[in-house]
Formats: sequence, C-alpha cells, structure tokens
Amino acid sequence: MIPILCLVGASDSGKTTFLEKLIPELSRRGYRIGTVKHDAHGFEMDREGKDTWKHRKAGAHTIAISSPTQIASIRTQDREMELEEIAGRYFWQEDILITEGYKRSHYPKIEVFRKTIEPQPICGPSDNCRALITDDEVTTDLPRFGFAEVAKVADFIENLFLKERSKRRVVVNLDGKRLPMKDFVEDFVAGGVVGMLSTLRGWKMPQKIDIHIRIQED
Repeated sequence: MIPILCLVGASDSGKTTFLEKLIPELSRRGYRIGTVKHDAHGFEMDREGKDTWKHRKAGAHTIAISSPTQIASIRTQDREMELEEIAGRYFWQEDILITEGYKRSHYPKIEVFRKTIEPQPICGPSDNCRALITDDEVTTDLPRFGFAEVAKVADFIENLFLKERSKRRVVVNLDGKRLPMKDFVEDFVAGGVVGMLSTLRGWKMPQKIDIHIRIQED
C-alpha cells in the first residue's frame, strides 16, 4: 500500500505552512505527492447556487465537475472513510500520501510544535511519532528539525518511505487496495503487457499504460 504519513500538531502550529514548503521539495525530487486534510467537524466544499450544489440538493449521491486539466468529486456517505481506503481508492498513482491531521491514527507522524500554542508536544514515540518540527527548546528523543530545514525533513521522509518506491513501475489495485509485488513479478506483468501491445499495428508504444478490469460476478 502507498505509504501514509500524518503531519500533526495543535491548531495554528503551522502545519499547512510547512506542508506548502514540503510538497514542492519532494516533488522536485521526482515523487508524486497526495494530500488529505482531516476535518473532524465536517466541511462544505461546494458553493450555494452553483450547478453542482443544485445537483446535490436535488438528490444526487455523487457529483463531479470536470475540465481539461482537473476533476473534482463530492460523494455523500454515511460513515467516515478509513485512511487506508482513501489511499486505495483515490491515490493509487502517488508515491506517498501526506495528511494534515489524523493525530489519533496509528500511522507514522511528524509533529509541528510551537510552545506559544501548546506547552508540550501532543504526540510521542508511543503514538508512532517519528520526528518533531520546532524552533523551540524541547526535551525529546525524536529527531528534531527547524521550520527552515525543509530539505532535511524531505531527506528524512525519503529515507523512511520513498527510496524503494522510486524503483516501482507497476501498480495493481484489487477493489481499491494496492497489491504488494516483488520486483520479478512487476517485471513479469510489465513485460507481458508490453509484449502483447507491441504486436498491435497502428500504435506507438506509450510511456504509461492504464488498464482497468471489471470482473462480473455470477
């Protein structure tokens, strides 16, 4: 499954600001980054009066708006989706999913900490916290980075989660969950598909191939 890393911290500690610097740093290194913002209180992305808002108010369960460069969708659901399910359904082309929030989850975390906001860090090693981002003096056994050390945080994340992923060529999802594959299996799958397509006339071999298979049940 795609690695999931939670950037956590008290409200107004600077999570979004730091994430805005971290994403381009990781992207420059060739990684595809997905993000999720956790809202424990519910949210409203659509604007009243817009066509999509009217569709949803009329009873549409799922709405989407599409353009040549972007697509956005809003789906009504009766429960909060687990992070693993979100990753499997919506982030299967990314190398890592970084969340803002989810401090109570079991996933690895990096905490953004400011003493002016919270007297002590809200997470520790027992919460699967891997590092602290702060400019304040604080007693901790965790690796600590300053707010300006974005490249060092990117190094830390790269070494923990991304070194091996940069080698992967094949992604297979089974009902939204990524199938782990060893290198020789990836080579076998890629070689079989490319070999089959190379026999077709009238097509130039692309750099990327997407295949979706729907298996009908009896």
